[in-house]
Amino acid sequence: MNIFNGVTQFSIPDRTVVTFGKFDGIHMGHMALINTAGRIAREQGYKLAVFTFDVPPTLHFEKFEATQITTNYEKRKMFADAGVDYLVEYPFNENTASMEPLEFIRKVISGNLNAAHVVVGSDWHFGKDRSGNCDVLMAAQKLYNYEVHIVEKEKFEQREISSTWIREEIQLGNMENVNILLGYPYMIIGNVEEGRHLGKEMGFATVNIYPSPEKLLPPYGVYASKVIVDGEEYYAITNIGVRPTFNDSQRVSVETHLLNHDEDLYGHEIRVELMHFERPEIKFDTVDKLVSQVEADIEFTKTFFLL
Repeated sequence: MNIFNGVTQFSIPDRTVVTFGKFDGIHMGHMALINTAGRIAREQGYKLAVFTFDVPPTLHFEKFEATQITTNYEKRKMFADAGVDYLVEYPFNENTASMEPLEFIRKVISGNLNAAHVVVGSDWHFGKDRSGNCDVLMAAQKLYNYEVHIVEKEKFEQREISSTWIREEIQLGNMENVNILLGYPYMIIGNVEEGRHLGKEMGFATVNIYPSPEKLLPPYGVYASKVIVDGEEYYAITNIGVRPTFNDSQRVSVETHLLNHDEDLYGHEIRVELMHFERPEIKFDTVDKLVSQVEADIEFTKTFFLL
């Protein structure tokens, strides 16, 4: 997959089928766009391109640190797995925000992207003040030699699937709902780092990763989870939080005990998939009480996975 990150001066030599979006979460609605674009690309012999932004537009307009359901790194991995040939992470700045819709079509869609087909959602807006829409896009298609395909919104239980809805469910810890709306398990990807070996001393060896500050996390607490490492899947129990019983850090960690794996994983990239929220993170009076609770958590997790 070829990636153009943070640049406006680029040119794709191949004719493309391109789809657009923020792709926060790459949920079922987003995958409908990508799959439609991919099908057209295969049928017509073109390359599949995805256009998104290098930072969330809210970071520019609202000036706060925006979190994302999927980090840019996670998005890249998912786009590559989906067969995307070209990924454009366009810079979102004052120049981008002030670009008129027709200028965007001429410069970006027809110019940079070399688009033969454009696949968008029915509610897609673009250009200055979001003044461009599907009507504007379709009106210019003959002039700029591309064809527009509009994909209707995906729904679940009669409600349109959106990143906003998924964010709400994540913040509530409703992981079953989150995973249905995403179409895959909510995940946190990271490289295993060496910790203080506190879990091992208690009899529960763990692997620790530290999520990016841009990652939207669910409530601190314990989750039934799965871990993917080197292509293999393992059942696990995961704690997200700051380990208040030990008062040793305010750095948020994702600490996971694998139920059927005990090899050293330091330095390995792992994907932690959260399946069910078991309980909030608790500060215990003694380590013994913590150990007893972890033992109960493990038994609950085994029951959850029918182990």
